[in-house]
Amino acid sequence: MIQIAVLGYGTVGSGVVEVIETNKADINKKAGEELNVKYILDLRDFPGDPYESKVVHDYNIILNDPEVAIICETMGGQKPAYDFTKQALLAGKSVCTSNKELVAAHGPELIQIAKENHCNYLFEASVGGGIPIIRPLNYSLTAEKIDGITGILNGTTNYILTKMDKEGADFEEVLKEAQEKGYAERNPEADVEGYDACRKIAILSSLMCGKNVKYEDIYTEGITKISAADFKYAKQMNKSVKLLAMSRDTQDGFFAMVAPFMISREHPLYSVSDVFNAVYVHGNMLGDSMYYGRGAGKLPTASAVVSDVVDCARHQGKTIMCFWDAEDVQVADIGEAKRKFFVRVKADQREAAMEAFGSLAEVNVGLTDEFAFMTQVLSEKEFDEKLEKAGGCINRIRMMA
Repeated sequence: MIQIAVLGYGTVGSGVVEVIETNKADINKKAGEELNVKYILDLRDFPGDPYESKVVHDYNIILNDPEVAIICETMGGQKPAYDFTKQALLAGKSVCTSNKELVAAHGPELIQIAKENHCNYLFEASVGGGIPIIRPLNYSLTAEKIDGITGILNGTTNYILTKMDKEGADFEEVLKEAQEKGYAERNPEADVEGYDACRKIAILSSLMCGKNVKYEDIYTEGITKISAADFKYAKQMNKSVKLLAMSRDTQDGFFAMVAPFMISREHPLYSVSDVFNAVYVHGNMLGDSMYYGRGAGKLPTASAVVSDVVDCARHQGKTIMCFWDAEDVQVADIGEAKRKFFVRVKADQREAAMEAFGSLAEVNVGLTDEFAFMTQVLSEKEFDEKLEKAGGCINRIRMMA
């Protein structure tokens, strides 16, 4: 029997226990051994809970129990999760986590500690919730040189943008509704400003490169400036607006960013709506592949954590290979990236915009107090210079090639 401890009995932690208990027969068969949740660590008590007898408040009880072989870290944040995880790995206990913040900040270090102590640090649930994406990058696509990843990696922002698109509503109105439904936190900054997606694309980019892509180096822009008017223009062009997290390994350098983009109906990510997520991967031999599903939520995320538990159970005393070295990747200046832009300026800026940008394609939806257009392909730096000459803008959105 393999004994397991769960750190944090919140949404995901309670889901992990539920998945293990509900699917016990199948999980044990796939693991090749019986799995048992021995401890649940939390500051709180849970009177009346079916598993209240397993709850402990002192982490040392878990750390010092030689029977505990696998720990599920579902606490979130870096403190005390980092210290607990490091101590567990040093003791030879494998750790399975859903904690994207910790993985993005300390992934290479924790993977190396696990390797040195013949155990594992696995994090399938940290990026796409229930979507399998870490394993495909580590195992299934090992014959490929992955040179591009584009993802819709945050269910909250995708829900908000989908509602704005379908109902013509403004951002603040839909955000309030998302908070009421529990899709958005009371403080939604991490989601709507793109920070959550930034950490996730940092993890995927690191696995793509085999080296460390620091999330602090990734240009990040949220969705707070997107309005109902932007979607009117998008529909006129047979497009929609999505918050995309992307990385590209090109001859000109490694580029990574998070920002709203207009994408066409022909692109597979166009149809990813509501709280669903998707990761679109390009390999030099395979071409394009896409991984789609629920990117968050109690049971989808917990399912991914438990899949890592099964993997650890199958590989006791062995380290599962994960290519993510501590060497930092030099992320190229976003100013050198090239693309088309959609721009809205005030009506009295029309002549200045035409003079500054030269060749452009007007987009008209009948809003008389503004002038909207699509540029030719420009570098971000060139675009910013031309926009300054035109006198600024109401809004601008990048175009997906």
